[in-house]
Amino acid sequence: MPASSSLGAAPAIPRVSIVLPTYNERGNIEPLLAQLLPLKAHFDLEILVVDDDSADGTAELVRQLAHGEPCLRLIRRVGRAGLASAIKEGLLDATGDFVVVMDSDGQHQPSSVLDALTTLQQGDFDLVIGSRFHAQAQIQGLSGRRETGSTWANKLARASLPGYRQLSDYMSGFFALRLDRCLHLVRAVDVNGFKFLYELLAHSRGQLRVCDIPLSFQPRGYGTSKLDMAVLWDFGISILHTLCLRLLPRRAISFGLVGASGFLVQILVTQLVMLLGVTFAQALPVAVVAAASSNYLVNNALTFRFQRQRGLALLRGLLKFLLVASLPVLANVGVASAFYSYVAHNTFWAQLAGIVVVFVWNYAASSRFVWNTP
Repeated sequence: MPASSSLGAAPAIPRVSIVLPTYNERGNIEPLLAQLLPLKAHFDLEILVVDDDSADGTAELVRQLAHGEPCLRLIRRVGRAGLASAIKEGLLDATGDFVVVMDSDGQHQPSSVLDALTTLQQGDFDLVIGSRFHAQAQIQGLSGRRETGSTWANKLARASLPGYRQLSDYMSGFFALRLDRCLHLVRAVDVNGFKFLYELLAHSRGQLRVCDIPLSFQPRGYGTSKLDMAVLWDFGISILHTLCLRLLPRRAISFGLVGASGFLVQILVTQLVMLLGVTFAQALPVAVVAAASSNYLVNNALTFRFQRQRGLALLRGLLKFLLVASLPVLANVGVASAFYSYVAHNTFWAQLAGIVVVFVWNYAASSRFVWNTP
């Protein structure tokens, strides 16, 4: 028998990548890495820290630690931000056969990595989710308010994902997957989504073999939660996007909802100005400009929050937005005035007719020329 025969050879050690998205996690990242690095005894390990240009020195600390740890890699992102996009970038850069994604704030226990990878391999699953709401989970790191909010969010997510109703936590930041089976779905995930995991499940349309395991969810070590109004807005958009069968762009849905709020602003300002004794035709231009300004500020805070304008750029962006909207503003006034004069003396329906005419132009033009997104 040739000496090169592989009979009786030990099985190859699996290559495992761990993706850690970070933003201002300097106080949490070093103790987390200290707990993850011993996994080198079990796997051919790669740890990718994907940092969104933290201001607290997170990236500098990781760079120093990487000098003595060849398995530790830093991906520092400048000019792009967001948890979902950081996770996607880490997954696309990972070289492991299996990849684990987990938060960097100390709330996910490193011991869960072994549990997830064991379940992934022994059960031949494509995806294993660490669940805060599994019957055997231990939750110490959620306030009563956040636990209630997460419970309702999961109920809405379950209703929108009929192929995965057996799962208990669609919002989890901890999951493990087989990269070869999931890479095509990872590439398709919309990084403007609320949660990467939810978007991945929505794209897969029930095709993945998935299970969940219990997490021991701990209190955050240092820093503050990144949950804010913009994140909650993203969640609502994600649910609507899925219910619309993902046929409409996410930003178009968000832009449309903001436009609806601008419509209410326009109606209110029109009525207030008309109380001063001016005619509808005289009040309408003031109301349209007020509504356009409101739409710009809300879209800047929510729809385009990762391209958010600040300081002088905010003022310049408002001027550009009003300039881009100037043609449809004239159309808005013209259509609304004509409807009011020739169709029906109803200020509500007259203004709605004008707003519908200009929506598509405002969305396409402002996306490109104000926030520089396609």
